[in-house]
Amino acid sequence: MTNIFDQLAKSPGNAVDPVAAVPGAEAVSPDQTTGTDKTVKEIAQELLRQGHIEESRKPAVFRHCITHEVAVNIALEPFDLQLRLDTHRGVAWLAVDKANISEEDEWSHPLVRKQRLTLEQSLVLALLRHAFVMHEQENGIGQSKCMVAVDDLLPQYLTYFKDSGSDNKNESNLLRLLDQLKTYGVVSEIDKNQEVSVRPLIAHLANPESLAALLHSLQTQAKENTGASNE
Repeated sequence: MTNIFDQLAKSPGNAVDPVAAVPGAEAVSPDQTTGTDKTVKEIAQELLRQGHIEESRKPAVFRHCITHEVAVNIALEPFDLQLRLDTHRGVAWLAVDKANISEEDEWSHPLVRKQRLTLEQSLVLALLRHAFVMHEQENGIGQSKCMVAVDDLLPQYLTYFKDSGSDNKNESNLLRLLDQLKTYGVVSEIDKNQEVSVRPLIAHLANPESLAALLHSLQTQAKENTGASNE
């Protein structure tokens, strides 16, 4: 009685699939052995590492985000994460899928940076977003970089917070806050002209809801300070 190996040896030009010839064996398709697409893996890893992808910095990866959006979201789905795209401003970012996560759990998601800022950080963020909105109104969405001079930002900052009495200390405090916000992907390094580039992600990080919360905090603080002064 011949077995499968005898059949293969006798019929070199008409080979028999050994998996199909063995009862109960399951064929494995090429797709099942290749794993996650290399491009999709690259996008997912970059999002998990940086949190966002800018077209101006990585144009090829950003284009892949657009063409592989569905596949990337399938790869991120087990983690309750999503790829979000703003093709007009040229930015892609990682977001929590709110459909699968409760309001309380969203901030404690282990793969997404907590976006709880201090009052000072929130104020500077609001000032930067205002400059970004004004820039887009004058130049169009995604048409050019939004550059803000530290010297222009400082008087606005001092409008809301007490002047330390020292120009150097005031500027140092502002530079410290800008450096902290840099880790959130909303501003660049300060260049030789003492200017920062406001990045397009700010349009989605500093949304109207978060700015309304900032306004409420400022109003509450103002009431507390007024009450303390009266006492």
